[in-house]
Amino acid sequence: MNRENTVGTNATQKMPSIRQVATADLMAAIAAGWRDFRRAPVFGLAVTAPFVLGGLLIWLQFLFGGQSWLILVVACGFPLVGPFVVVGLYEVSHELQQGQRPTWAGVLGRIFAARDRQIPSLAFIVTFFLGIWFYVAHLIFALFFGLSSMTNISTSYDLLLTPNGLTMLAVGSAVGAALSFFLFSISVVSFPLVIDRDVDFVTAMITSVRAVARNLPVMILWAALIGVLTLIAMVPLFLGLFVVMPVLGHATWHLYCALVEPA
Repeated sequence: MNRENTVGTNATQKMPSIRQVATADLMAAIAAGWRDFRRAPVFGLAVTAPFVLGGLLIWLQFLFGGQSWLILVVACGFPLVGPFVVVGLYEVSHELQQGQRPTWAGVLGRIFAARDRQIPSLAFIVTFFLGIWFYVAHLIFALFFGLSSMTNISTSYDLLLTPNGLTMLAVGSAVGAALSFFLFSISVVSFPLVIDRDVDFVTAMITSVRAVARNLPVMILWAALIGVLTLIAMVPLFLGLFVVMPVLGHATWHLYCALVEPA
């Protein structure tokens, strides 16, 4: 009986309402993200550390394997998994917003309690799209260079400056941007939503797409900022991510609060 009642409640659950936001709201969310990072830096640094270490290990593997050009593919793919990596920071911002002092027990407890609230499903989708991006990037390289791909591009970057190479970079960038924006659209609101409320991942993704569609100019700007700032932060051996990722993670929570009406 309890199970039937739960199913019935979920079936009649209303779709979250979406607000319209402006660029000023986005700037306010970024400012709030910076404040949250300064108030509780240990959480952001701890969450980012494995991400930075993983990036360095991947780069070293490609470097010594003679495939250092692949770090460009990884660099473009890193922003795709950002919403999942910083999911714990949403709870940190939520607790700060409530005037509470975040603790590891509280943050991890909330994430653990939400493990059955579609987070694994969303994480699988993000990982799946990252795999698609790696496959597509290799395919584009093979299509444009063909037999010339036998050239060691790690020691001959001039290959990328040829007309064929520049065209490949343009096509790859366009395809990567389209894939990234699609994943951004289904994840930018969905991850904070499943942390905040008991909703299924389909409802969360639909709500995220609705939020992006209703606020398209602002959300395009937000997606561009995430991509550009993340790539810039990766230049100095990924070390800039120690600041950029936490700030973007906290800011995402505050932007979610501006976009979605309270339950």
